[in-house]
Amino acid sequence: MQRIMVIGVSAGAGKSTFAKRLGEVMELPVNHLDAYYWKPGWIETDKKEFRHKQQELANGPRWIIEGNYNSTIDIRLPACDALIQLQLPLWRCLWRVMKRRIQYHKKKRPDMAPGCPEKLDGEFLKFIVTTYRGRQIAQRHLIEGFVRKYPEKQVYILRNQQEIDAFLIQVDK
Repeated sequence: MQRIMVIGVSAGAGKSTFAKRLGEVMELPVNHLDAYYWKPGWIETDKKEFRHKQQELANGPRWIIEGNYNSTIDIRLPACDALIQLQLPLWRCLWRVMKRRIQYHKKKRPDMAPGCPEKLDGEFLKFIVTTYRGRQIAQRHLIEGFVRKYPEKQVYILRNQQEIDAFLIQVDK
């Protein structure tokens, strides 16, 4: 595995933390899509610019690219040699989002663009709750299609912290 795509069923699934740990274990550069999508003050990057940056990343020989961004997944899927999905329960995702908010209160997360301090509001929590099931279904279909189109590529679905920890131990051998 040299070109790894990490997606997750929701915010708070642990994509950024997992990608960082995986990058350390496998000695691969980690790219957090949030850091490319957001500009200071939570301003969205131009869609063409965002696609171009991902194309540059995907053309690289070795990488981990972390983040969902379904509108640009067509760039990453053909380029990766492994797809890892974190499919943690909704309650765990919500817990992690709230924990992250406290941990990085008024500070920027390491995986986020400069000028984007951590924030949490009712609208974001509602978004997580109301889109969780739909995202779960959409990602299941995405993975099924990926397996059909690229049977030679590896797919890992990690459903809890024990599976995540076991996976990291396995690839560290």
